Parts: sequence; structure tokens; C-alpha cells
Amino acid sequence: MSNPSPPVQDSFVKLAMRNMVRKGRTSLLHMGLTTVGLVGLLLLLASLDRPA
Repeated sequence: MSNPSPPVQDSFVKLAMRNMVRKGRTSLLHMGLTTVGLVGLLLLLASLDRPA
């Protein structure tokens, strides 16, 4: 009598990629906005740190 092994859960990355494929355009929009925001923040911080 052997015990069946519990089902293996998908990794977080695999679930995230599946979700991105399913939601398509919305995921790409959010990723784009996040990228633009991060680049803007880095540029702002770089300009504030510039010597006078």
C-alpha cells in the first residue's frame, strides 16, 4: 500500500507567467507603467544628486 504523493505546486514564476499570458494587454500596460515610473524616479534622483 503506497501513499500517493501530494500534487506538486507550480513555482511562483510559472504562475506569474501563466497569469501574464492570460491577462495579456493589461499585464503589459502595468509592466510598461512600472518601467516608466522606475526610470523616472532614477532620473529624478540622479538630477537631485548632481553637483551645482
